[in-house]
Amino acid sequence: MFKLLGPHFLYLIAINDRGLNSLIVPGGYIDTAMAIGYVGALELLKKGVRKWRMNVDGIYPELLKSRGVYCKDGSILPTFYQRDDTLALYEAIHGYVTKYVNLYYDTSDKIIGDNEIQTFGQELTKSKSDGGCGILGVPLKNGRFTSAEQLTIVFTSIIFTSTVVHSAVNTAQYDTYGFPPNYPTRLDGAPPKNKSPLTEEDIVKCVVDRETTIEVMSLAIILSERITNALGDFEVNYTYDPAAVKIVEEFRKELKDIGQNINQRNEKLERKFEYLYPEEIPNSISL
Repeated sequence: MFKLLGPHFLYLIAINDRGLNSLIVPGGYIDTAMAIGYVGALELLKKGVRKWRMNVDGIYPELLKSRGVYCKDGSILPTFYQRDDTLALYEAIHGYVTKYVNLYYDTSDKIIGDNEIQTFGQELTKSKSDGGCGILGVPLKNGRFTSAEQLTIVFTSIIFTSTVVHSAVNTAQYDTYGFPPNYPTRLDGAPPKNKSPLTEEDIVKCVVDRETTIEVMSLAIILSERITNALGDFEVNYTYDPAAVKIVEEFRKELKDIGQNINQRNEKLERKFEYLYPEEIPNSISL
């Protein structure tokens, strides 16, 4: 299971350390360039962690169902391309993980008797005050992994979040924030107190100074970059077992097919949705 997850943790500790020591600190980028400031950002993070549940938010079809937008035939929000591409990628990752887990855990007894896997599950769910991760909704039974399906849900969620989810919100940052007036992270002055029309001069006065504007643009372009290999093209080759190698190769083939399907759809669009091409999704949250 280490070999399965290893590629998706590459540089993760390093980027978290950089983020906490340069972005979310007093006087850091978020504190100076965003209205919310570093205190507000930390509060949002805490709020999100308290609400996030692996068995809903970490299972993409369940998340879509909870929002009333689950659809595979385009009948609901037919131009919701992010959903369509993400769902295809989730299913590919889920299939890949299912085959990989079942290769090594073909009986429940092997899971129940695996002390390392059981300790891993306990650490995921143990409260933070007790030294655990405090993740809600981890599909354990009486505090233990008892089936391959449970492992598949957890590992799929980890890989999916570290690759597709991160790419979906990360890749588009420059397109969204690169022209700050399009999506300002901060505005100066007091917010409107009524619905009286504003003049262009009123609006221009709210726009932040040149230095902050350049700072936002620079940060957006840096954070939009990809510095690791694409999903499935692992920097470190952990897998040598012929049966596992075959599973990885099948996963890569499915990703290629998804990319071709996205290309075919985009050929018909005036404005293409290109953020979730498999070859543009990094293996890990490395930036």
